[in-house]
Amino acid sequence: MSVDACVRAEARRTPEPHRPLAGIQVSATGGSTALAVAAGHLALLGCEPATAGLEHGTGDSRPGHVTGDAGDAGTLVAATGAGSLTCAIDWAGPVALPLASEADVQSACGIAHIHGRRYGEPTPLGLDYAGTVAGVLAVTGMLAAFHAAARGTRICRVRTSVAQGALLATGQYLAMASAPRTHPSDRPVPLRSPGPGAGPPPFTSADGIRFEIETLDAEAWQRFWTVLDAERTAIRRGWSPFQNRFATAVCPLPAALHRVTARRSYQVIRSVAARTDVSVLPVRGPDAPEPGALPETPWTVRALPTDRRTAAGPSVPSPAAASPTVSRPLAGLVVVESAGRVQGPLAGHVLARLGARVVKVEPPGGDPLRGAEPLVGGCSARFLAFNHGKDVVEANLRTPSGRGTLRELVRDADVFLHNWAPGKAAAWHLDATDLAGVRPGLVYARASGWGEALGPTPPLGTDYLVQAGSGLAGLTARHGEPPTPSLMTLLDVLGGLVCAEGVLAALVARSTGGRDRHGSAPVLRVDTSLLSAATVLTRHGSGAAASHRPGPSVPLTSDLTELAEDLRFGAALTRAGCVLPGTPWEFTA
Repeated sequence: MSVDACVRAEARRTPEPHRPLAGIQVSATGGSTALAVAAGHLALLGCEPATAGLEHGTGDSRPGHVTGDAGDAGTLVAATGAGSLTCAIDWAGPVALPLASEADVQSACGIAHIHGRRYGEPTPLGLDYAGTVAGVLAVTGMLAAFHAAARGTRICRVRTSVAQGALLATGQYLAMASAPRTHPSDRPVPLRSPGPGAGPPPFTSADGIRFEIETLDAEAWQRFWTVLDAERTAIRRGWSPFQNRFATAVCPLPAALHRVTARRSYQVIRSVAARTDVSVLPVRGPDAPEPGALPETPWTVRALPTDRRTAAGPSVPSPAAASPTVSRPLAGLVVVESAGRVQGPLAGHVLARLGARVVKVEPPGGDPLRGAEPLVGGCSARFLAFNHGKDVVEANLRTPSGRGTLRELVRDADVFLHNWAPGKAAAWHLDATDLAGVRPGLVYARASGWGEALGPTPPLGTDYLVQAGSGLAGLTARHGEPPTPSLMTLLDVLGGLVCAEGVLAALVARSTGGRDRHGSAPVLRVDTSLLSAATVLTRHGSGAAASHRPGPSVPLTSDLTELAEDLRFGAALTRAGCVLPGTPWEFTA
C-alpha cells in the first residue's frame, strides 16, 4: 500500500470530531514502517496527503530518496498557513553505527537480545517494532512543535530515529544492566533459563489450548495452583520469576506447573482461575476470532460539555507559566500523573522529556517500584527509567483528604494522567466529569489495558495478557512456531507512547479549539489502551515479515552492560547513576 493510500485509509477510520490538524497537508517521502505509521497517525489527526507517497515499509533503507535535511528512513513535510514543519526519521540518528534496516536496529540496540532471552539466544522480533515506535515518536514530536507554535514559538524541523525508538523501548533493561553492582553475586540476567525443564508461559491445557495467566497477587497465585493440585515447592519457586518477568524478560517456571495444566482441560482451568481471582486468556493468532471489538484508532479524544454551575478557575495556562522553547516545546505546561508500573509513567516521562513539569502522585511511603533492585542512590534503576526528573507528591487516594490533595494539584494543571483499574476513577469521584469543574480546559487522559473492548470487568490488562488476547502473539513468535507473546514489555512501552501522543493531540486541539459562550474550554478526555497499541503493531508492524527480512549488517548486541559503555551510543544516552535513553527528538527553529 502506498503511503498516500495509507493516509486516506486511516482518515476514513477516524470517528472522532477532534481532528486538530484538519486543513494541514502532509507529504511523505520514503518507504519505512516508521514513515507509514507516522503518515497514518497524521491522517487520523486530520492531515491530508499533499503528494502521493512511496511504497509501504519493507523495513529496509531507501537511500535513493534522501535529500537535504531528509531522514534516511523517511521524511514528512506538513504545510500550514504559517509555513512548513519537516520531520526527518533516520535509521541511526545520533548512534554512530551504519544502521539501515529494522534488522540492524534490533540487532545493535538490544531488542533481539532482550526478546531472545526466553529462547536462550538473541532472536529478532518478527515485526517492525522499532520502526513502529519511531513512527509514534515522529508524530509526537510534530504535535509538540504545533503546540509550541500555537503558543508563539516557531519550530521548523523535528528529527528522530528508529535507533532512538529502540533505545527508549529497552530503557528499563538498559538502566538495570548499567546500575552499579552492590554485591559480588550481582550479574546481568542470564540468556539461558536456569533449572532442568524450566520454561516460560504460555501453558497448554489437556485439550491443547495454549493460554496465559496473570495475577499481581502472591496469594491469588498460591490459591490458583493449590486448587489445581500443584506441588507446594513448585508454587513457591514459580512466583518470583513470574512476578519479575516484566523486568527480566525471562520466566523459568518449574516444569511441574506446566505438567499440572497439561492434565486439566481449559474449561476447568478457567473455572479455577475465576474462583481464585486469576486472569486467564487463550493465546490468539492473528486470524483467530476477536475477543471483543478492537479499537479503530490508537486514541480517542472527546470533548465533555462544560457546566457553569461547577466551573471555576482558568481555562487556559496561567500567564505566569514559562514559555515554550525550541528544545522544550512543552515548557510551562503542568502534568499531574497518578500511574504505576510502565505504561502510565512512560507517558508522563515522554511529556517531561518535551519540557512539561510532571508531578507524580504516589502513595504514602512512595511507589512500591522504587525499591525494586538494582538500586541507584537508594532508588530502583528500573523506576528511574520512567520517572527520572518528575516532582513527587504523596497522597493516599483511598482517603477523602488524599483525593482532595489531587484535586488541588489538578486545579493548576494542564493534563491529568492515570492508569487506574476500571471503575476506580468513578468510585473516587475523580473521573473526567468530576474534574471538569475543578479545571476547565483540562486534558484528562486514561491509559488502560483493554479500554472498553471487554466490558466493565475485563481480565487484568497487562502486557502479556493483551499480547495473547489481541493476536499480536502470532507476530511475536519465531517463524514456524505457534503464537507466543514476547517477554519484552512491547505493549507497555508502545502503550505509553500512544498515550503521550493522544495527550499531545488533545493539547493541540485545545490550543486551536473554541470556547463556550461563557469563555470556558471543555475538558478533553483522552482514552488509550494496551489493546489500542497492539492494533498499531498488527496494522503496521508486520510490514517486513521476518522470514523475508534481510539479516543485520552490524554486530549483534548480546550484553546491555557493554552497550551502555559503548561510545558509539554515547550521544543517544544519558546518565543518572545508571544509563538511560536520552531525549529522542531534536528540534530546530
